[in-house]
Amino acid sequence: MMETKKVPLSPPTLQEIAVALQSPLAANYAHATVDVVPCPDLRKAPFHLATRGLSGAEKISDVGGQPNLFPTPRLTCKWSLLDIARAMEMDPQRGGLLGAGAGPFHVVGRNCELVPNVSWKDGFDNVTNGSCLAQIKQGHPSVEKSPSLDCALMINLYGSLGDPGPVLRITAQGRVGGEKSITELMRKALAGAYGERMVSLGGVFVVKRGRAKYHIMPDFPPETELPFKSAKQLNDWLTYHDFEAPMVCLSVLHSADPGKQLELRMEHTHCASMDERDVGGHYHGDVKGEEVEYEGYFNVAKTLYRIEKPEVTLERDLHH
Repeated sequence: MMETKKVPLSPPTLQEIAVALQSPLAANYAHATVDVVPCPDLRKAPFHLATRGLSGAEKISDVGGQPNLFPTPRLTCKWSLLDIARAMEMDPQRGGLLGAGAGPFHVVGRNCELVPNVSWKDGFDNVTNGSCLAQIKQGHPSVEKSPSLDCALMINLYGSLGDPGPVLRITAQGRVGGEKSITELMRKALAGAYGERMVSLGGVFVVKRGRAKYHIMPDFPPETELPFKSAKQLNDWLTYHDFEAPMVCLSVLHSADPGKQLELRMEHTHCASMDERDVGGHYHGDVKGEEVEYEGYFNVAKTLYRIEKPEVTLERDLHH
């Protein structure tokens, strides 16, 4: 049984959230729109989700956390996405999960970034696994379909029945402000609008044009180089890459963690090219603001699950 804390949320309406996001987005991009629209079929290009939509029993989870990586990787921390779905009290007959986390190193033989994208129908035995792994193989970035339903160390997930329904549609192009990450901008905008009231969003966006910066964790350092002694050492260990659009990005973000009691990861976005290119990783933001263009669809969670919260052994401000 996974250690789980359930937190009911009382989110604003999608229309209220759209209003809160509109001005900050308009200030940061030459062109930006935030609307509430019927969700398109997100299984189709360019999104390639495992579920049609983002509606029905909307939930978010934060599983594990950065203390499982820093200062020393805790390699016993690994879980099945289906066990997490059960801990999230998801409907076993149908549903889906998307988000960002660490991949099943114990299955693929190396550390990796996971782009979780799964759905199930008529029970957890009938799963569509559209998840991808971004990893460093022979010194070069590589993206491939995940052979497993496992994850490790830390993961942030948005779950729903996968139904069509109203969603936030966000478009932005031509950055003119200073915030390079659209998801961090959204998180800050909601924090500014709602203060300690927790607003948690999950969804998918596409980098349609321009280049963005991503990192990919390399394999774990040898024990002789552990533990990581500082956040800088950890961040220097990561590999950083600029990749050209298009890129499909799955994202979970929170406006607040009141009193930091849940020790939430406030924003987490992992991406993969859903074409023949071998690129993907953890999204940081655009490289050339004037060239960037986004289109995304998000929904708001009504319940949060803090699962397997790790013991903190060192307080650090990490950027992974």
